Amino acid sequence: MLITSNRNRRKINFIPIIFIGFLMAGSFIFGLLLGSGNLGNIRQIGPIQIKPAILNQDSGKPQNIDFKLFWDAWNMLENKYVGSLDYQKMLYGAVKGMTDSLEDPYTIYLNPEESKQFQEEIDGSFSGVGMEIGIKNGELVVISALPGTPADKAGLRSKDKIIKINGEETQIMTIDQATEKIKGPKDTEVTLTIQRGKDAPKDYKLKRDTINVNSVKTEYEKVGNSKIAIIKITRFEQTTPDSFNKAVEDILMNQPKGIILDLRGNPGGYFTGAVDIASEFLDGGIVVIEESKNGNRKSFKTSKKGRLTKNPLIVLIDEGSASASEIVAGAIKDRNRGKILGQKSFGKGLVQQVFDLDKGFLKITISKWLTPSGKSINKAGIEPDIKKELTEADYNNGKDPQLDEALKILGE
Repeated sequence: MLITSNRNRRKINFIPIIFIGFLMAGSFIFGLLLGSGNLGNIRQIGPIQIKPAILNQDSGKPQNIDFKLFWDAWNMLENKYVGSLDYQKMLYGAVKGMTDSLEDPYTIYLNPEESKQFQEEIDGSFSGVGMEIGIKNGELVVISALPGTPADKAGLRSKDKIIKINGEETQIMTIDQATEKIKGPKDTEVTLTIQRGKDAPKDYKLKRDTINVNSVKTEYEKVGNSKIAIIKITRFEQTTPDSFNKAVEDILMNQPKGIILDLRGNPGGYFTGAVDIASEFLDGGIVVIEESKNGNRKSFKTSKKGRLTKNPLIVLIDEGSASASEIVAGAIKDRNRGKILGQKSFGKGLVQQVFDLDKGFLKITISKWLTPSGKSINKAGIEPDIKKELTEADYNNGKDPQLDEALKILGE
C-alpha cells in the first residue's frame, strides 16, 4: 500500500505515500452535496422531517455528466422511503459506490471514523489482531501476521484464506470492509474461518489487543568464527528509518562478516522508508521506478550515501513480503547488490495516494512500481535467486531452513 501526506510521508499498502490534497472526483461530489458540512443534522417534530439544505449542487461538476439519475434517486428516497434517512450516511455511501464501481480493491473511500482508524494504524499503534490482509486471485487472504500479535499467536500465516469473519462469507467483501469487521476494541473477540491450502476450513477465535509495532530488530549469530548480523523489519512504519539507522550504527561498531535482511512477512509501509533503507546498501543509482497512468516513468534514486555497501548481503522474502518490501528486494536483486533467498513475494506493486477530503480520506491507485531494470512488481512478485521453502512441518517444529541457509552461505 503506498501513501503520501503533507508531512512528506509515503507509504505503500496493506496501505501503500499520503499527499494531503484535494481530488477532482472527491471535490465535485463533496462540493455537490456537502455545502457547509451540516448534512445529517435534522430534527424530527412528530411526523414532519425538517431536511437540511443541500448546497453547491453544481460546484466542481464535471462536464458531459448528466446527474439527473443521481438526483432522481435521491429525491425519490426522500419522498418515498418509509424509514428515517441519515443524509450523512447516504453521502458516504454515494462516494463508496463510486470507488466500488472501479473494481479495484485498493481504491477506497474512508469515512471520518475509518480515516481515524487508518491513521492510527499507519502511525504504528492500533487495536485489532495484528495482521495484514489482501485479495489474491479473487480471494481474501492473510498477507502476514505481525510477530507477537494475536494473529501470530493463533498461528495464522501468509496465504491463509479467510473464508468467513464472524460467520459472514467474505467472497464479496472489499479489503476495507473485511478490515473493519476484523478490527475492534481491545479484549473483544473475532472469529475467523481459515482455510490453509487444501485443508478443511477451521475456526480461529482471536481476542483483539492494542497493536504496537516495533518494526526493526537486530541480532547476531555466530557461524564458526564469523559473526553474522540479522536485521528483521516487520513493517515500514513512520519510525522505521530512525530505528534502522540505529541498527546500522550498531552493525558498523560490531563489524559482522555478513548481513541478513529479513523481510519475510513484511506487508509494506512508507515508500520513503523503503527508499532510505535500500539506499544504505546501494552505492548510488536507481532504487525504484514509478510508472503513472499515462505511461510516464519517474526514477527514484538513493536518498543518502550508503554505509553498508560492501557487506555480503542476503535478503529473505516469502509470500508475505509485499509492496515496500518488494521495492527493497527488487532493488537489491536488480542492482546485483546481494542474493534474494526464500520464496516468491506477494506481488503488490501498485501505488496508492491518499487525499484528505473535507470528511474522510480517498485512497486511489495512481501508478505502479517497477524494479530498476523496468520489471513490474504487481502480481509478478520478486523471484528469489535461491529458492528455499519453509514448510508447515518446519513452522510447527520451530525450524527455519531459510535463515539457516542464509547463515550457512554467509558463514562460508
